[in-house]
Amino acid sequence: MGFKPIILWTDAFIYLLLAFGLAFGGYVLRREHLRAPWQRVAQSPSGMVSMVVLTGFLVIGLLDSMHFRPVVATRNSGEQAYAVEVLSLLDKVVSPLRQRAEKTYSAPFATHLYAKETIELLGGRQVRAFPRLIYGGAHLKNPEQDRASDIALRAAIGVGLALILWGAAASVLLWLLALRRKIGLGACVKIVFRGQSNIPWSAALLTFLMLLLLAVPATILSAKYHVLGTDKVGQDVLYLALKSIRTGLVIGTLTTLVMLPFAVLLGIMAGYFRGWIDDLIQYVYTTLNSIPAVLLIAAAVLMTQVYMDTHPDLFETVSARADLRLLFLCLILGITSWTGLCRLLRGEALKLREMEYIQAAQAFGVSDFRIILRHLLPNVMHIVMIAIVMDFSGLVLAEAVLSYVGVGVDPSMISFGTMINSARLEMAREPMVWWSLTAAFGFMFLLVLCANLFSDAVRDAFDPRVQTRTARLRIVQGRRQDWQKEKKT
Repeated sequence: MGFKPIILWTDAFIYLLLAFGLAFGGYVLRREHLRAPWQRVAQSPSGMVSMVVLTGFLVIGLLDSMHFRPVVATRNSGEQAYAVEVLSLLDKVVSPLRQRAEKTYSAPFATHLYAKETIELLGGRQVRAFPRLIYGGAHLKNPEQDRASDIALRAAIGVGLALILWGAAASVLLWLLALRRKIGLGACVKIVFRGQSNIPWSAALLTFLMLLLLAVPATILSAKYHVLGTDKVGQDVLYLALKSIRTGLVIGTLTTLVMLPFAVLLGIMAGYFRGWIDDLIQYVYTTLNSIPAVLLIAAAVLMTQVYMDTHPDLFETVSARADLRLLFLCLILGITSWTGLCRLLRGEALKLREMEYIQAAQAFGVSDFRIILRHLLPNVMHIVMIAIVMDFSGLVLAEAVLSYVGVGVDPSMISFGTMINSARLEMAREPMVWWSLTAAFGFMFLLVLCANLFSDAVRDAFDPRVQTRTARLRIVQGRRQDWQKEKKT
């Protein structure tokens, strides 16, 4: 085997989370009362659009979570020597972006370096000029004249290929929908693109088309150009942005899993038992809130860093060391960010414990544990679901801020925060290097925006008050339509 599989700590948690998500999805599909809210999420155009974009981010994150060490040599004894560097499946897919490093800065689609250097000519004379890039536009004999037409041609080929791929995917989806509805393909096309179906498939297809129109031309152009330029050490900025996606997803998901047990358990206990238990839990999260979160996180991260520096023999590779720091950062963020959801669940539990069915269960001698598990927990899950999705975007932004101030992920790990931190000095140079910050901001903005839109759809689907208001509006509209029909007749 030409590689050695490597499972980092965060990889293991991602695999467990993926298995749990698949099992939970199968459990939800078999139960109508659990399936109905998710169907309402899918019926929201904004929810469907954000779901398509988030799926693309998740695919990139999963590809970047399959790590291995390639073989570099085979000894006479047959034993294989593996590389010190840990790569991922995403690194293998985008290996041209990773391997084609330039000397230093270059602008997007550039064929020359961004700064002048002293170049020695054949006659020994030295001049100050912009040197040609090693890889970017190296196939062009006359870059000044041929670059624009070459970029336009490759972009047009990418657009054509994107349309072909979208047509094939849309045809398969429409064919499956037609088989499910037992109607003709033409009738199914009219229903979908006229917006007459319950699920806004047209919005999903148009979003998928936009992603293809961005991804496919960028893929074709990146084979010959640096689409988003290069950074100080010549690394492709597009590669750095793609690698940062996994870090943002890990921060958002693992931190949420850490905070959930604290928030759900303590919040429901405080509201249900009241008395000294409520006072103790309130004292704990009030005390935790009184400590500046940045200082607490910085102290914990620095303690972790000191431990790793004093025990270097515990880490075989730099990636294992950086991954452990990322895991501890998730734990620290989770421990310090559970108080808000805990306070919400406490207030909801205080209200629910006074309901008739809770009092009836207590009168019949049902145990407190069973009441919490069977009656309180299901009735606060809509708050938990909303908080999970909404906190995700905040945690992604928190990583960027922490890495910017130097207490985030390891400097060797690529993330949006490290990209922004390195771009801090680039913005002050002359001429200004703007593309690194723009790329990090653009990818992070898209991820956070889609997470917020998806959280809005989840809130509308799981919040009982929104559903009651929607049902009343539908009744009023139905009565108004009946009245107008009677008036016409």
